[in-house]
Amino acid sequence: MSLNQKVSGLLERLSESATLAMARKSRELKEAGHAVISLSLGEPDFDTPDFIKDAAKEGIDENYTHYMPVNGYADFRESISMKFKRDNNIAYTADQIVVSTGAKQSLANLILAVVNPGDEVLLPAPYWVSYIEMVKMAGGTPVVVETSIEDDYKISASQLRENLNDKTRMLIFSSPCNPSGSVYSEAELREWADVIKDFPNLIAVSDEIYEHINYTENHFSLASIDTIYDQTVTVNGVSKSFAMTGWRIGYIGAPLWIAKACNKLQGQFTSGASGISQRAAKVAVEADPSVADEMKAIFLKRRELFGRLLSEIDGVEINQPKGAFYMFPRVSSFFGKSHNGTTINNSDDLAEYILTEAHVATVSGGAFGSPECLRLSYAASQAELEEAAKRMADALNKLS
Repeated sequence: MSLNQKVSGLLERLSESATLAMARKSRELKEAGHAVISLSLGEPDFDTPDFIKDAAKEGIDENYTHYMPVNGYADFRESISMKFKRDNNIAYTADQIVVSTGAKQSLANLILAVVNPGDEVLLPAPYWVSYIEMVKMAGGTPVVVETSIEDDYKISASQLRENLNDKTRMLIFSSPCNPSGSVYSEAELREWADVIKDFPNLIAVSDEIYEHINYTENHFSLASIDTIYDQTVTVNGVSKSFAMTGWRIGYIGAPLWIAKACNKLQGQFTSGASGISQRAAKVAVEADPSVADEMKAIFLKRRELFGRLLSEIDGVEINQPKGAFYMFPRVSSFFGKSHNGTTINNSDDLAEYILTEAHVATVSGGAFGSPECLRLSYAASQAELEEAAKRMADALNKLS
């Protein structure tokens, strides 16, 4: 008798991460000898600053190699509390903070801890790919609110109100946004707050992982608005702003009952995040945010360059992202066109076509809830961006 190889219903409900899937396909082409330019992964192409590495080395020497508190070392959580006050004007005590193995785990903890089967979770599109899959995992019902390039991929307070009801348990958004790079202003978020306070069972999750890669004058945090402080959870981490993707440290600031719930959940899954990584992340959050300025300035130059090059391709429509390191062009003008027997029906087909024809890896906007778009990361060198744009132009111009 052979083993039943059927996986769980939970796993069958989940889709493979589109960004990781495209990264896998890129690697396969590279292994086959093709010169692939990958613009699919959201990872800064910089190394972690030396002062952070030095803190990790000290952590090893000081034997931070044993089990740690599930919610993170107390002194690290105190440092995060300080960071929230300094950078975001939010008063979270150390007990309101939970450190996790990346902001992705922070988000999974939150959703699994407070969303019940049948609860609605509002997702302004475009949204980060894993939000919707995590909601499915919890048995929640995703409610996607579409936006467009004309709206700078943002929803208004009136759209927010139209889509909320007594079943809505959670709202999840990012600012700066992955994938669009859009940034919500203080005025826009205060208008949101006037809506959110009318729905007392609603929990607003503000994903601020790109906080310091923001090209506007100020980053504004939803939880700094007193009227909805008790309804808001702030998610952040060190991966993007400090080029620490591999260190796997994220954290939340939340109402105490939510922090306790996440702590309980995490205790049964992973326990605490790496002690060495926590020592490194501690000095990162304590540092003046200006340490990220040089990286941000380089990203800004790349945005200007890559945005100009993409805008010169017939059929590609772009807006100007205000943060993060992504372009999110509308490419629906290519739908229905063909080349060499390949017909482009949607952005999935277009991403595959660009990969095979131009050897440039992008990600379909469908994975982000905006199937008329593509996501391209400009966390790559100037030379790579110039070559990628040239290859894309050549490939797209063949479609007719």
